[in-house]
Amino acid sequence: MAGSAPKYRHLSRKSSHRQALLRNLVTSLIEHESITTTWPKAKETQRMAEKLITLGKRNTNAARTRAQQIFFTPHKLIPKLFGPLRERYQDRPGGYTRVLRIEPPKPDQAPSAILELVDGPKDMRFAMTARAVARQRTLDDKRDEAGEMPQGINEITLKNVKKVTKYREGGQRALESLVKRFESMGVGKEEGPAPSAAR
Repeated sequence: MAGSAPKYRHLSRKSSHRQALLRNLVTSLIEHESITTTWPKAKETQRMAEKLITLGKRNTNAARTRAQQIFFTPHKLIPKLFGPLRERYQDRPGGYTRVLRIEPPKPDQAPSAILELVDGPKDMRFAMTARAVARQRTLDDKRDEAGEMPQGINEITLKNVKKVTKYREGGQRALESLVKRFESMGVGKEEGPAPSAAR
């Protein structure tokens, strides 16, 4: 079809091979909650994973049957999908997965990405936000000791704090405990003295 965009990525595979690949990636994602793959595969897997978690939220016999058709190991993953994952995403209206671009780890320089379930134990944005907050607090403490005005947390970090704690149960407490953990590890202390304000 000339002139129109494709409805999905073909991934240089025939239909049966592509479906098997996506089913395998979704099975791994639900099992491990975070996978690393190429960016196009991650985006296609994200579509299937979002639909699968929506099936889990429905919690009907038809949804269980459909989920069994997708998983390669349904006996292990059906209880997880219709149990803890269903409870985790009960109030979230969508956006259960996140794709983060990373440096290509392989020599072929293929664009790579991490595909992860949000609000889980391996949520990378949650950890990066906690690290940014811990770093900013450490820098503010240094500025305060030097007699300078603390800057506080910047606008982007505040938005990220709101995003990562909005649907997470006990999100503020979990974020604060992770920030304390990063502070005890010395995040932000290795950067030397705080820059002085421009005069």
